[in-house]
Amino acid sequence: DAARDAASAGGYVDRAGGCGCAVTGDREAGAHLALWALIAGLAQTHVSVQQLRQYLPKTWSRAAVLIPLVDRPEGLTVLFTQRSAQLTNHPGQVSFPGGRIEAGDAGAWEAAVREAREEIGLAGDRIRRVGYLHDHLVISGFVVTPVVAYVTPGFELQLDRTEVEDTFEAPLEFLLDRANHVQTTRRIGGQSFTSWDIPWQGHRIWGATAGMLVSFGELLSDP
Repeated sequence: DAARDAASAGGYVDRAGGCGCAVTGDREAGAHLALWALIAGLAQTHVSVQQLRQYLPKTWSRAAVLIPLVDRPEGLTVLFTQRSAQLTNHPGQVSFPGGRIEAGDAGAWEAAVREAREEIGLAGDRIRRVGYLHDHLVISGFVVTPVVAYVTPGFELQLDRTEVEDTFEAPLEFLLDRANHVQTTRRIGGQSFTSWDIPWQGHRIWGATAGMLVSFGELLSDP
């Protein structure tokens, strides 16, 4: 279908007032480029660059996540993790498999595949890279590279319960439909920000995860 064909193109997207943010090797330059998207998944904000700057971390760490598109006969689905409630960063939230890019990783792709194997036991031989989305800033101090990949069905997952409480899948078509994106106002340090929520069968997909899906949808709809 159209989503499957377009996804094969890979690439980058940058949504003004949204979630795609280029970040260079220089922290200050990268932070300046991404100030309007302080949180990946930000829909809009009405505060100034100066007001936003105070909420940015002083240092950034590189990270990568895998956006796993499971190639089901009935259509593509996205595999999510439910993070453990015991984690320091983003406890209990819906997320993609992923984490910090370690010194032994050749890049974002290798880190994303390694993290998926460690967190949920997803075998690397079932993963086929499609492409990358734009880097996303996360207020916890990470610059995250989303890696989009096809996953062949028939896998058996083994969850690392210290990191992942559960997993579930949702149809890609539903997730990318803008009619299913709900704007929610949140406050950080006295400032109001509007971000995206995507509800699915009792799960609330929001923050960086929702932002990456919105970026992905923008990429696919770009003529």
